[in-house]
Amino acid sequence: MADGDAAFVTTDRQPDRARGADEAEANGDAAGRSFALDSQVRPRTVVVVLLTALGLLAGLYVLWQLQDILRWGLVAAFLAVALNPAVNWLHRHHIRRSVAILLVYGALLLALAGLGALVLPPLIAQVRGLIVTLVSLFQRPGGPEQALRALAERYGLGGLVSGLQAQLSALPNTLSGAAGPLLAVASGVLGSITALLSILLITFFLLLDGAHFVARGIGLVPHEQQRARLRRITAASARAVSGYVTGNLAISLIAGIFTFAALTVLRVPYALALALVVALLDLIPLVGATLGAIICIVIAFFVGPLTAVLVIVFFVVYQQLENNILQPLVYGRSVHLHPLAIFVAVLAGGQLLGILGALLAIPVAEIIRILLVEWYGSRPRAAAQTLATPPDVPPPDDLAERGISPPGVEPDDLVPPRPGLTAEP
Repeated sequence: MADGDAAFVTTDRQPDRARGADEAEANGDAAGRSFALDSQVRPRTVVVVLLTALGLLAGLYVLWQLQDILRWGLVAAFLAVALNPAVNWLHRHHIRRSVAILLVYGALLLALAGLGALVLPPLIAQVRGLIVTLVSLFQRPGGPEQALRALAERYGLGGLVSGLQAQLSALPNTLSGAAGPLLAVASGVLGSITALLSILLITFFLLLDGAHFVARGIGLVPHEQQRARLRRITAASARAVSGYVTGNLAISLIAGIFTFAALTVLRVPYALALALVVALLDLIPLVGATLGAIICIVIAFFVGPLTAVLVIVFFVVYQQLENNILQPLVYGRSVHLHPLAIFVAVLAGGQLLGILGALLAIPVAEIIRILLVEWYGSRPRAAAQTLATPPDVPPPDDLAERGISPPGVEPDDLVPPRPGLTAEP
């Protein structure tokens, strides 16, 4: 009887096991189908991704087509920041802002006109003398080849002239085919005039309403703490750009004056023209002054080896003076960059935008430094605020009901006393 009961029970359990296996298999198939449906990418997602990529490419293409205008806007922004202190000073003296901007423009124009009146007459005379010298050089028997050979033999470099003779003989053919490049230069001059006028107009409007643009942009930020941080960043960036531009112009002017005085004392021809070249090239960081010095040294070699050596000594001494005294004195309050950072910034700017990028590299690098300092300085404050905020601890009664002891309380202390009993003293 026991065996029959066991067989009956076993027979009854077999259909239950079969039904359980069928249900598990059905559930597994349903889960697999749901996973397959979830893993499929919806067509709407594909369309959104494709449209986003196309929009990004279209935006990059538009920016590439407008690169000249963007470059003009960047230069105008730096000029506006550099001229803004003078405009603000006039505006504080009860002069309308538009009139103050025109007065600053007029002062710059008068300064350029005065500089031209001082520089252009002797510069024209020296350039005319240089042209006469070159013409007489070409009219000599043997032409410029003979003159270069004589100069090279004078310094023991006669072997180099034979290597340059082929290039000099091909020079007339090269000049005869220069009509196309000359037309390109003429069109480039017209484009430069258009760019100059556009930059001046953009600078005018930025000086007129730039503060309102910045204030409205900062006003879009929701939190007051972030707005205050943006105000600090914009003020520090404006001081850095203004200090660098004015300092760079001042150092270039000093370089031109010192160069003119030294070349005049050493009786190097075309001293004024060479000093102007040095002043313009000194605007380019790191390499500009060296390029101007090389040009002056080459011209000095035509006067004599002793004169060239004295010019080399002058530029070496002046570079030490500029690097160790003038630049720290002028840039000390506006630029706080390591020399390696300046070198890398100038290389990167020159690689991206040429001479313009090299000119703007240092103020842009200083703005990046300001952003990094502000970001790094905000991290300890945020961490301190997080630590100073007390955690949300429920009341002791709620903790007692849950059986949780608050900090500093033993679990036995949470047991309430029985009615009619008093705690022991």
